[in-house]
Amino acid sequence: MTVHATGSCLCQGVTFEVTGELHPILACHCSQCAKTSGNFAAMTRCAAADLKILNDETLRWYRSSELGRRGFCARCGGNLFWKQEGAADIYITAGTLDKPTGVKIAEHIFVGSKSDYYDITDGLPQKQEW
Repeated sequence: MTVHATGSCLCQGVTFEVTGELHPILACHCSQCAKTSGNFAAMTRCAAADLKILNDETLRWYRSSELGRRGFCARCGGNLFWKQEGAADIYITAGTLDKPTGVKIAEHIFVGSKSDYYDITDGLPQKQEW
């Protein structure tokens, strides 16, 4: 099986590889992403079956809403994954991918929730919610 991407948290307590296609990045400006990442979150996605966790020593999951849960590193605090309940895909924070990623931001979501300290000026599509 071909590995399309590899990645990890900062301390390497969580490492992973993706054997399937990575989708274009969504820049999510919701308040939950801002609270977990310190800014908006740039996330790609793949089929959950295509994500292979190689090291999960420090991986922890937090149920952030009725919709989903977030995977993070308990040692370095790295924001790694978002998984919607019952969905076949999993979202991976783009900054955890090793370069070259081969993906680009395609659109911005939840821009109605974005903070007031920045503007979105890249000309990409913007959605008020999902």
